[in-house]
Amino acid sequence: MNNSLTYSFAKGVATIKLDDGKANAMSVGMLQEIFDALAKAEQDKAVVVIEGRAGMFSGGFDLGAFKRDPQELFTMLKAGAELTERLLSFPYPVVALCTGHAIAMGAFILLSTDLRIGTMAAAKIQVNEVQIGLTLPHFAIETCRQRLSPAHFNLAAITANPYSQAQALAAGFLDEVVDAQDAADVLEKRLNHLLGLNMPAFAATKLRQRKETLDRLRVAIETDIEDWAARFTKP
Repeated sequence: MNNSLTYSFAKGVATIKLDDGKANAMSVGMLQEIFDALAKAEQDKAVVVIEGRAGMFSGGFDLGAFKRDPQELFTMLKAGAELTERLLSFPYPVVALCTGHAIAMGAFILLSTDLRIGTMAAAKIQVNEVQIGLTLPHFAIETCRQRLSPAHFNLAAITANPYSQAQALAAGFLDEVVDAQDAADVLEKRLNHLLGLNMPAFAATKLRQRKETLDRLRVAIETDIEDWAARFTKP
């Protein structure tokens, strides 16, 4: 791991902490580190916590990649799409500790985890693609669809409506928002509950409950990859 991500494991819990000192951008490097950390967590048979640093969960994809090598852009987008699938089907519980802003891919990560706890009520959560001139990818639409309430699915995806963490509860981005000073205690309680689950039953139920979502998501990812390959990779 490099300095943008740290992995720690203790008492059945794997903590993946994102901190690149800036926006926790989902670059090719950061995404690969997350995949590597999840592989280690699965090997450790761990309940997973993904958290940002104070004030920032993730600002989304590395926008600089859109101005650099098209192959890098393709690799980044593909990895981001496949991360949602990995999280939605991960065989152990995944908790997102949303420590601040979560924009675009940062929001999609939230929507792909099993339990989402916000720690900064005023922080912004936004699917901002149409605001910055991008058409929302198919995978992102399916990721939003499976967790957001119908009205907010439209507001968030089509109009790029920004939400505070407090507002994001009703929309479906988060499950609860707590004061930052209480976050450690709340997280410990939630983790103690999750650690008491029967993990084979959890994994089987998660896959059964999300089967239709995962089927749609797989088709969406394949459609996106075909589109991105045509646009960004050389023949």
